Amino acid sequence: MTALGDVGTNTSLNPGLNAKLIRHVTGEVDSDDTFTIDLGDYGCTNIHGIMGYVQTTAGSIAVKEQPTTAVADGVLTVTVKGSSVDDKVRTYLIWAY
Repeated sequence: MTALGDVGTNTSLNPGLNAKLIRHVTGEVDSDDTFTIDLGDYGCTNIHGIMGYVQTTAGSIAVKEQPTTAVADGVLTVTVKGSSVDDKVRTYLIWAY
């Protein structure tokens, strides 16, 4: 468990806003890494938005950073970007529909 959640988890949190909130927690990734999430696993095909946080100090401090994204055929591709902090855990909150 990290300050940002369990590493490698995707959690669907349905806030009842006609969208699902998916929390994705990475392992230690670099500022230029890319990963994908199949939105179909959550009954979604696209996103409204995404917010990212990086854990700058192991187990504690998290600051906001903004990744770049693309969605094709219901698969979200996230490129970390947003900071030069490498080898750190990150959490993304994704509003999907």
